[in-house]
Amino acid sequence: MPQRARSAILSCLLLAVVLLAWHVGTLPKGGAAQAVDPEYARLMGLDKPKSDGLPTPAQMGATIATQLSDPFYDAGSNDKGIGIQIAYSLSRVALGFVLAALVALPLGFAIGLSPLIHGALDPFIQVLKPISPLAWMPLALYTIKDSTTSSIFVIFVCSVWPMLINTAHGVANVRRDWLNVAKTLEAGTLRTAFQVILPAAAPVILTGMRISMGIAWLVIVAAEMLVGNLGIGYFVWNEWNNLSLSNVIFAILVIGVVGMILDFLFGIAQRAVAYVE
Repeated sequence: MPQRARSAILSCLLLAVVLLAWHVGTLPKGGAAQAVDPEYARLMGLDKPKSDGLPTPAQMGATIATQLSDPFYDAGSNDKGIGIQIAYSLSRVALGFVLAALVALPLGFAIGLSPLIHGALDPFIQVLKPISPLAWMPLALYTIKDSTTSSIFVIFVCSVWPMLINTAHGVANVRRDWLNVAKTLEAGTLRTAFQVILPAAAPVILTGMRISMGIAWLVIVAAEMLVGNLGIGYFVWNEWNNLSLSNVIFAILVIGVVGMILDFLFGIAQRAVAYVE
C-alpha cells in the first residue's frame, strides 16, 4: 500500500478516535436534577442564560450544516453569514499583505545587495521585529481613528518582517559564480537583479511570504476580536458573548481550514518556483 494511502487511513483513524472521545465526554451525566427555589435562583443569578456546555458531535454537525446552508446571508450589522465574515477578514489580510510586500521586497533587495544598508538598518529591524503586532493597535487607533484601517496596518506590521528578512537573506546568498558570469556578460544592474538574483532568491522569498501570510491570518483574528465589527475574529467574539459554543467551535474550525488553504496555495507557488529553477 502506498505511503500516502496509509497516512490517509491513519488520519481517519485519529479523527475517529477524537470524535469518539468527544462524544463520550459530552454524554449527559447521570443523576436526577435537584430542585432549586426560584427566588433563591434569582438572587444568586442562576436564572441568567448560560451555555449548555460543550456541544456533542451531532450538535456540531447540525451547526455546520446550518451555517454552510446559507453562508452569505445578511440580516443586519451584527448578523451576517460566515462567508461574509471570512471575505472581510481575507480582504483586510490581502491588503495589509500586499502593502507589506511592496515595502519588504525592494527594501530586502537593497539590504541583501548592500552591506552598508544592512549595517545601517539592522539595529532598527532588531528592535522593531520582536514587538507584538497587537501592541501597535492602540497607537494605530489613536492616529488613524478607523478600526478597519488600523487592522490593515497591524497586518502590514506583522507581515513585513518575515518577507524583509528572507528577501535580504536570499539575495545576499546568491552564488557569487552567477553574479560573476552576469558581470562578465556586462549585464546591467536591473537585468542582473531580475534575471539572476530574483530567480535564485525566489524560493527563499516565497518562504518568507508564506510565513508572513500565516502570521497575518493569526493576527487578523485577534485584531478583529479587539476592534472589528465584521470578520471572523469578531464572529468568534460575538458568538462567545451569545454563549453559543457550537458556533465558536465552528468558527475555530473555519479559521483552521482557511489557514490551511492559504498555506497550501503558497506551497504550490514554492514548488512551481523550485521546478522552474
